[in-house]
Amino acid sequence: MAQESHEMMQRNGQLMEQQTSTRSCGKVRMWKCLSIWFTLAALLLTDMFGASVPSAAAAGKSKTSDKVVYLSFDDGPGKHTSEVLNILRDEDVPATFYVLGEHAERMPGMIKRIVSEGHAIGNHTYNHEYNELYRNFETFWQQIKRTEDIINNIVGFRPALVRAPGGTYGHFDHTYFDLLKKGGYAVMDWNVDSGDSKRRNVPASDIVARATDVPAGMSSAVVLMHDGGAHAETVKALPDIIHYYKQQGYHFEVMQASDKPVQFQVKPAVKYKVRQSPSASWIAKHVNANAAQWIVAKPLKIELGYMTVELKPDEYRFKDQTIMVPLRSYMNQLEGSISWDQTSGTATTWWKDRIVQINPAMGTLTSKRLHDQDGLTVQAVMESREGTIWVSAGDLIEQLGAKQYTVQSKDSEWVITVEPPWKSMEHGHFYSII
Repeated sequence: MAQESHEMMQRNGQLMEQQTSTRSCGKVRMWKCLSIWFTLAALLLTDMFGASVPSAAAAGKSKTSDKVVYLSFDDGPGKHTSEVLNILRDEDVPATFYVLGEHAERMPGMIKRIVSEGHAIGNHTYNHEYNELYRNFETFWQQIKRTEDIINNIVGFRPALVRAPGGTYGHFDHTYFDLLKKGGYAVMDWNVDSGDSKRRNVPASDIVARATDVPAGMSSAVVLMHDGGAHAETVKALPDIIHYYKQQGYHFEVMQASDKPVQFQVKPAVKYKVRQSPSASWIAKHVNANAAQWIVAKPLKIELGYMTVELKPDEYRFKDQTIMVPLRSYMNQLEGSISWDQTSGTATTWWKDRIVQINPAMGTLTSKRLHDQDGLTVQAVMESREGTIWVSAGDLIEQLGAKQYTVQSKDSEWVITVEPPWKSMEHGHFYSII
């Protein structure tokens, strides 16, 4: 595992052909709005994560609890997605949404909201039609790529998480599993089924009972629910489901492609056993070529209007789908200053008229201008590793005065651009950042 961080940084550039994503920043839970949703699918292309590595519901992912729950919603976005998002926001918990391409096309605004509020996006194929998807692998692949392109056009990234409609059991054979993994995707099933799609109008009480029925001895739960279609009862059940897991001491997480997948055993239905595998030439053209998009290492450029910060691929890394930068070297490139208070365990940075205090133990950033008496404190993605404080680049940019930024993936580099430039830059001095 000594090369883990290096491998992560080397495998997170994704070729998006100039696709652009714009982030607008609010004042509450800013880390959610500023998370840049890069998938870490390339980790699936190596054997560095073996059987000894925690699964998708790994206990080690949380410092506060050894029990983890992953709430997941399939078949959306739909008429109930907004209600689900409202509940997740009010309860302050994240979830993973496996979306259908045909619905994402009709509701791009909902896809943007899912991402902007800190949730993960997964690929649930384009139309959910079993007869098409499981007729042969080429058709399944085409639907995955079509949906991937739609999501990329909306939010500027390609999700590597994949969930098979109906689950993999009885549908996937080894060819499906092997080629998707080879192409850089992480296939995720579930281990707790809410039962909300077993029949029409399943009562909320039944959904709560099944969604909280975690198998004995299991310290994590990957819960299947639905936000697409007629699932009003799921909306009613969701608060009780969340409250149960909170009361039981579970920590809520989103799924990531770097997690070891939760998958059912291979047992395809009889009617699928005669499926033919793709040819070697087809695999080389589609699957092998697709894998390359996950392993291109590119530098990161942060354009701040009057100056640019450039980081090499090994000078930044990813944590929970967020770009992390080393605080001291990042501030040095900004021509700012930084000090460390051993007693309080906090770092303080100065840049132009902004003062930002970083508390790694609390995971907070507190920012104010020089003439302000009180500062604004927000939660941020950060951690200390071997004496270095790593902070979310987006969180830090906001606390230094940015209101909005765009993310572009070019052939040779990632580019984060603050738009519009800070007002102070327009006047050639830096005494008032808006």
